[in-house]
Amino acid sequence: MIKFKTIYILFSLLLLCLIFNSCTEPYILETNTYEEALIVEATITNELKKQEITLTKSSRFEDKETKAESGANVFITDNAGNQYDFEEEDGKYISTLEFQAVPGREYRLNINTLDGRTFESSIEKLTNINPMQSVTATVEPKDSLRGVAIRVNSFDPNNQSKYYRYEYEETYKIVAPKWVDTKAVLNNNGSISFVPNRTDIRICYSSKKSTEMLLENTNILNEDRVNFLVRFISDQNYIITTRYSILVKQYVESLAAFNYYKTLKKISDSGSLLSPNQPGILLGNIKAVSNPNSKVIGYFDVASVSTERIYFNYNDLFPNEPAPPYYTDCVEFCYANCEIYAGQCPCTHDTKPGVQEDLAIDSVRYFLQSERTFWVNTPCSDCTTFSSNIKPPFWID
Repeated sequence: MIKFKTIYILFSLLLLCLIFNSCTEPYILETNTYEEALIVEATITNELKKQEITLTKSSRFEDKETKAESGANVFITDNAGNQYDFEEEDGKYISTLEFQAVPGREYRLNINTLDGRTFESSIEKLTNINPMQSVTATVEPKDSLRGVAIRVNSFDPNNQSKYYRYEYEETYKIVAPKWVDTKAVLNNNGSISFVPNRTDIRICYSSKKSTEMLLENTNILNEDRVNFLVRFISDQNYIITTRYSILVKQYVESLAAFNYYKTLKKISDSGSLLSPNQPGILLGNIKAVSNPNSKVIGYFDVASVSTERIYFNYNDLFPNEPAPPYYTDCVEFCYANCEIYAGQCPCTHDTKPGVQEDLAIDSVRYFLQSERTFWVNTPCSDCTTFSSNIKPPFWID
């Protein structure tokens, strides 16, 4: 879920920026007027699970981190007399019991903050349940690039869904291309020894969640059919070199929720702090009850969801083609005292400062030995320097 951040900017700030633009000294922007607002990220679905809600505080322009809204009393009620309580856990609010939104029932979010503010949402109902039909991966061109297009296919024959939002989490397998079973280590006296290398640093797995607001609607089409490009990956991107997986989530949204996310996307994509599209306060369906002047930003979303995971290997889509370039340069190199070669040094690295210094900071790893000893950048031999060697529980080879 995209993290919301409000910025309050006065017109005078624009004038100051224009004035200081011609100066040689950089001007550090700071917030002159600031009103704290509660930021609410709340989507409950028809999945039977512990639902999650995130509460944070709005940030000043100069703030580096987002602050959590801690100590709040959070619960959801429905028109059947049920109350679903949430407990604070690791910066989020998690429901104490598993529950799911059901068709026809009305839900309301309630928030009581530690400092006495009270907020509640409008009454929301679960949207139409319309599962995805498929997620596919095919080789396609896009903007003069060749790559893998991952598309969602969906169809509602009753023409009742219309508004869709997508999220994904991608996971990919990484194999260090220059791993060998021997490792060079630096002894206390500055000499180099060779020992058996660890085997658990050769294969890794990385995961990343989508950050872009992915929206689609079929409102102007003759039928409620979706063929949406949720992710495009260049054929030169190392993340698909070995094996790749993506978990796609499709949310069916109400018109009001879709318009909220559409506006949020427009703000997020404005691309310039001083663009005409200033964030300001983005009104959702949550209001302050105890103090009408309390600011709140966010949306209580009750949406049906469907998920699907697919896998593919690079060779499945690009048979007999060379693999994409690795995460970093993995050309092997050697060290030599280049002063004695009069400009014809056979190695790219000088012994000054030398391999000992590079080993001390773990920037190089031993690769192989022939007439000379060769080396590579550390990530080429050890993928745990930028990834994790823990295999995800869902992973299928």
